[in-house]
Amino acid sequence: MRTRTVYFDNAATTQMRDAVVEAMVDVMSNNYGNASSSHSLGRSSKTLIERSRKTIASYLNVSAGEIVFTSGGTEADNLVLRSAVRDLGIVHIITSRIEHHAVLHTVEQLSKEYGIRYDFVNVNADGSIDYAHLEALLNASKRTLVSLMHVNNEIGNLLDIKRVADLCKEYDAIFHSDAVQSIGHYNMDLQDIPVDFLAASAHKFHGPKGVGFAFVRKNSGLKPLIFGGEQERGLRAGTESVHNIVGLETAVKLAYDNLEADSEKVKGIKSYFIEKLSKDIPGVVFNGRSADMDNSSYTTVNVCLPVPPSKSAMLLFQLDLKGIACSKGSACQSGSSQSSHVLAEILDEEALQKPSIRFSFSIYNTKEEVDYVIEVLKDFV
Repeated sequence: MRTRTVYFDNAATTQMRDAVVEAMVDVMSNNYGNASSSHSLGRSSKTLIERSRKTIASYLNVSAGEIVFTSGGTEADNLVLRSAVRDLGIVHIITSRIEHHAVLHTVEQLSKEYGIRYDFVNVNADGSIDYAHLEALLNASKRTLVSLMHVNNEIGNLLDIKRVADLCKEYDAIFHSDAVQSIGHYNMDLQDIPVDFLAASAHKFHGPKGVGFAFVRKNSGLKPLIFGGEQERGLRAGTESVHNIVGLETAVKLAYDNLEADSEKVKGIKSYFIEKLSKDIPGVVFNGRSADMDNSSYTTVNVCLPVPPSKSAMLLFQLDLKGIACSKGSACQSGSSQSSHVLAEILDEEALQKPSIRFSFSIYNTKEEVDYVIEVLKDFV
């Protein structure tokens, strides 16, 4: 029987802040008009949407017109990649084998539909991008889009996003970044970082599921993915989910207004977890750069435990029985029998036979929870 619940799967989704829930309930109760309607209730909803757009834009140092609301990061990735090939003349995409499948599967499909060429930039043994290889690929390319994520969702590795953006500008390539794991967790001045497109999702930083946005640089030429109406300046048809958009705005505001204190707290929990795990379970290995506090997200640790293959299949089940929520990798792949494509790229066959677990933290976690998880892991190992 479970004695407690510990939620260490914040890279999959996060608990909503109370203030976000309250803001959404208020909108659902009092601002239920269709934002496309011309009467006062419709105008009231439209005002909330445009206020949200301005708020989010202000934290990224961009103009409000460059924020396009979507159902989340996957839609934002698809909007950018599909339009780039279909409408912007892109014939070559450079990405990596450790991207989220929202990017990888879209690129594969675009190759089938449009015959575009795509290349994978080399990934080093620690999961970092080989920047020299990226530059070589860019140097040999024309009409190219680069799509590389800012924070890897499984191992937490940080991309030097400004370096890549500057390289793309130098070689006249378009740069898109899946920033789903970084928006709300890292300051992003998009005047300083010349990225062309970026994807974000509210539920990764204590906002609601089902809403996110694409940053679309002014005069990009992007065309809509969904047709049927003139919402979102014609880029995204469909009646706007006003309560979700206000929830997104509230989550962005709270994330950035409290970023320094919140990030320090989560960094402390991650550091404590690494220290305790290293001490109490000899032989544990940290995948990628996830134990490097300077080069990985402060929210994520990915560990390979010294457990024989015969025992590894039961680990997540045993953790769940003890009330511990964590994951093997991306939640989007949890129903798949295949192992992590990210770890398959950086681990050898022997390491892949051992259980690798992603633990990801938030402001709602405590060091006492870390102690409990470590004790459960010790018993299992």
